[in-house]
Amino acid sequence: MTDAARLTVAIDAMGGDHAPAAIVEGACAAVAEVGCRVLLVGDDAAIRACLPDGVPDGVEIQATTQVIAMDDEPGVGVRKKKDASVVRAAEAVRDGRADAMVGAGNTGATMAAALLGFGRIRGVHRPAIAVPLPLFGANRAQLLIDGGATVDPQPEWLVEWAVLGREYARVRLGIGEPTVALLSNGEEPGKGDALRKAAYPLLSEVKGWVGNVEGRDLVRQSADVIVADGFTGNVALKTIEGALSGLAAMVFGVLDEPQFASMADALKLRMLEAAAPLLPDNTGGALLLGVDGVCIISHGASSATAIFNAVRVARDCVISGVVDRLTAAARELKGDG
Repeated sequence: MTDAARLTVAIDAMGGDHAPAAIVEGACAAVAEVGCRVLLVGDDAAIRACLPDGVPDGVEIQATTQVIAMDDEPGVGVRKKKDASVVRAAEAVRDGRADAMVGAGNTGATMAAALLGFGRIRGVHRPAIAVPLPLFGANRAQLLIDGGATVDPQPEWLVEWAVLGREYARVRLGIGEPTVALLSNGEEPGKGDALRKAAYPLLSEVKGWVGNVEGRDLVRQSADVIVADGFTGNVALKTIEGALSGLAAMVFGVLDEPQFASMADALKLRMLEAAAPLLPDNTGGALLLGVDGVCIISHGASSATAIFNAVRVARDCVISGVVDRLTAAARELKGDG
């Protein structure tokens, strides 16, 4: 276990739609409230411009000269831009100057930098993003794996993600025996494309297996860990985000009509309170499963609140020894335990 006060989280300060201002603000809030240290990696002048009162205690800056943009090809960017902020953040973890990293920029580049810097857990072929999805009517979440790291996996890799996901659900969600399901277009065993048909019998050997689930079972109390290829998982994730955003816009639009003026403010406040667990900024980011280190991926539109919560999750993952637990789970899966 690592003492939180001595723990350092490296943050790609230049990644994300609102960088570096939102990144710096969220990082400083985390230092003050979460109780760890942060290493802000990126353009020195740009970062310091967000700190008019100077660099606070618990915050360190590592200057870099390059940034991998959202539209850059991830692998090429990581290989060619050696002084990119996300690359240097991963190297800080590799070299022991930080205990975890957080990135809200180019997801592929963040994953590539973590892979290059940390390497893979032995026995894991490809990494996957474990996205926490809040459940309607429940004070907890479920994990969707993969959220977009590996779009064209082999069936056996889904088994690896299921096993790692179960262990992460124990750590992150506090569930003793998490259930596992495969995202498909029907509940019956024969449903799905070639990947799902091949993965189904392999996944049926995983502890906690409950079978196929459909898209409607996301954000509902169905399975604790839902496995999919990265393409399907990412589409499902973005669909949920869009649907919730559209629903919110429709409801608030109705409340803005004149006949509801007397009750609109109270209803809006109550709805915002009820919806707080569903907001992406409050989930704290997604762990990159399968790399030999803690890498938290936050969404590109991350606000200061999102970065604050991502740092909190990174700290919790380090303190709980999540990488060691995932390594042990992978070893057991391969029969090396």
